[in-house]
Amino acid sequence: MFFGLMRCVTLKSLQAASVLSCLFVAFVSKHVTRACKRGSRISSAHVLQSENTMKEMTADDERLARQVIGLLELFALNTDDTEQRIVGICRRACTPVGPVAAVSVQQRFVCLARTTLDRMQARHIKVVAVVNFPHGSSNVQSVIAQVRAALMAGADEIDVVYPFRALLGGDRQPGLAMISACSALCAGQVRLTATLETGDLRDSQMILDACRDAIVSGADFIKTSTGKAARHVTPQAARIMLESIADVGGQVGLKVAGGIRTFDEARVYMALVRARFGLQWINAGRFRLGGSSVLDDLLARLGLLESHGGGDGF
Repeated sequence: MFFGLMRCVTLKSLQAASVLSCLFVAFVSKHVTRACKRGSRISSAHVLQSENTMKEMTADDERLARQVIGLLELFALNTDDTEQRIVGICRRACTPVGPVAAVSVQQRFVCLARTTLDRMQARHIKVVAVVNFPHGSSNVQSVIAQVRAALMAGADEIDVVYPFRALLGGDRQPGLAMISACSALCAGQVRLTATLETGDLRDSQMILDACRDAIVSGADFIKTSTGKAARHVTPQAARIMLESIADVGGQVGLKVAGGIRTFDEARVYMALVRARFGLQWINAGRFRLGGSSVLDDLLARLGLLESHGGGDGF
């Protein structure tokens, strides 16, 4: 109990320190706030102007499309990302039909993303700090340092790439050690995702092993892919992950990302989740979909696609 209390105190201290670290980027988001509000008014007008286009979808499709938007994580995870691009992805997160669930950024951009969203009065949109990305190093100490920095900067969630290369070599210990260490740092206050890179894992048993190791080590979500591998997510990989989650009573969430670009592709994974856990499980606290391209397709189908500064299309 004592050590749990100390972890909580430490985390709160780190988050308090993040206020100071965020001051230097506050001026960036200050200048986008008015522009974002103008963009919201334009988007609202666009909704009215696009009424006829929206009627081309069935009522059920339209409801589902709006639901999918609330499940999305938008990514800005390229090596050449800039402050302008991070601000742009935050603006995209506030869509004409409601907010997405989260934005995922590299650790160095966490403070800017959180400050920008707060100034847009979008505190409910989570900022996910992605660490050990994209190669899945086995260096636990390096990952611990990245997580600590992300927490200090104000991350709402941590997404760590599981050391899948070690698993490919037959060694499960780095994965167990890394996820356990990250879970201890999050101290039950910040949700932890383990990204498994299922496209690079050779077979179903290897995916199952990675899922079980991540879950037993304290992950709150397991995620299919980084979006950077040559092979992306498949329905079969998602089924294996859902079965692993079912084995622990559905207490861990699923994130599906990597190669999902359209509404129709997103529906496939929603159907898998619904079949396994029911409609009540389809919420951002349990299930998310990744990719800016999905948002583009959804808005286009709703007749609301506008010009945006994009994030990664995975």
